[in-house]
Amino acid sequence: MEEFVKPAVYESPGEQETYDLGSHFGEKAQPDQVFVLEGDLGAGKTVFAKGFAKGLGVEEPVTSPTFTIVKQYDSGRLPLYHMDVYRIGDVDEMEEVGAQEMFASGGVCLIEWGGMIEDILPEDTVWIRIERDREDDFNHRRITCSY
Repeated sequence: MEEFVKPAVYESPGEQETYDLGSHFGEKAQPDQVFVLEGDLGAGKTVFAKGFAKGLGVEEPVTSPTFTIVKQYDSGRLPLYHMDVYRIGDVDEMEEVGAQEMFASGGVCLIEWGGMIEDILPEDTVWIRIERDREDDFNHRRITCSY
């Protein structure tokens, strides 16, 4: 596993820093890597995802795939499969949309709410948890990376 994804805790004082950290991860991402973004609603998962896409070189606007489940972006150096599984009923539904094929497609998968499909995720999935630091200020985030 690349050194940049070793277990680490990042402090983000604002949205731009969360975006920039996502961009850094996107720049370093390798084919067939799977990243899971976890955190409460409004924690910053989509901001991180937009930065991640920018780091991959994705040129088109990135939005949360909440209702479409998967959005594919092909304009970067690797295909990006951005998934939001918040509304998934069960793991079988992800199988039906071709999750396993996307995991091994040569692209990169970035999955919001991925804990809901943990049973089918590759063993070397990178987990990124974004939390508001409620004792600090509303914009501060603690971003924990593990695998």
